[in-house]
Amino acid sequence: MADNKIEIRNLYKVFGDNPKTKMQHVHAGVSKQELLDQHGHVLGLRDINIKVRSKRIQVIMGLSGSGKSTLIRHINRLIEPTEGEVIVDGEDVLSMSTEGLRDFRRHKASMVFQRFGLLPHRTVTQNVAYGLTIQGIGEGEAGERSQRWIDRVGLSGFEQHFPAQLSGGMQQRVGLARALATDAEILLMDEAFSALDPLIRTDMQNILLDLQEELHKTIVFITHDLDEALRIGDEIAILRDGEVIQQGDPQSIIMRPADDYIADFIKDINRGRVLEVRSVMEKMTRATGPKMSTTTPLEDALQQLLNAGKDSGAVVGDNGKTLGRISMKNAIAAMARPDRDEEGPRYK
Repeated sequence: MADNKIEIRNLYKVFGDNPKTKMQHVHAGVSKQELLDQHGHVLGLRDINIKVRSKRIQVIMGLSGSGKSTLIRHINRLIEPTEGEVIVDGEDVLSMSTEGLRDFRRHKASMVFQRFGLLPHRTVTQNVAYGLTIQGIGEGEAGERSQRWIDRVGLSGFEQHFPAQLSGGMQQRVGLARALATDAEILLMDEAFSALDPLIRTDMQNILLDLQEELHKTIVFITHDLDEALRIGDEIAILRDGEVIQQGDPQSIIMRPADDYIADFIKDINRGRVLEVRSVMEKMTRATGPKMSTTTPLEDALQQLLNAGKDSGAVVGDNGKTLGRISMKNAIAAMARPDRDEEGPRYK
């Protein structure tokens, strides 16, 4: 299993004049609304524990006010916690000196913001090179490295344009290029694509996934969009009112929602396109029928079975070895929208 790059441990954030004095109430279990009504403080995060694996995309998602943007800002200490730890490569970010934190932000963790965060009086090249100049890299080398990333995100020819001369999608490409140019191991992306039109957002998701396949960064990606989370996330943590309600890989969350809130959250997704055969296959070493990979979407698997005139097929690994069996019956059952009863999720 991959090592954990980031570990968030027992993290709490209370906003107000005297947050430390209100922690006794938080630990006693008062709700977010009770803390505000009775004590005049706002509960931002409650006992967050998340392990972010190295070189993977960890999505943090939730509705507005769930605490997701507050959480990501703790990783590079743009927000100070009330209690807890943020461990990166074995070192507690919250105990870093001013100099150590400055070095961490310059070299280890880059951030991409929702509203782009570009310097309006600087050109595309100057914006992309900004982090490099902060690191003390010479103008010549900074320019060369900036140009490489400008080319990679598809902005060749726009080097001397200013942000106001670019579309929203192009501005976000500049922001992504700037973050990548520093060669930081960690990318923190706070609602990076949410201000973009749907088609442009999909394009940016494609760019990110293509780059990640090559670069293998550790990415913490904040979003309120479930489809986006399911598309790009290796792991997903879902927040509500400052608490983690469920976390795991997308397949497990869809197949086994933790409660009614999660079940309602995922009820309208296209399960046939999101769920993969690995989630519903029966494990066995011998199976007949058309062969398909573990990551084949159920919708495609059903089409293969129909085309072959079979009611089941073989699921194989990269080496061609049979890992299991996928049946038409199980695939159709998994594609049905989940309901819940006393015993947990069931399918209509």
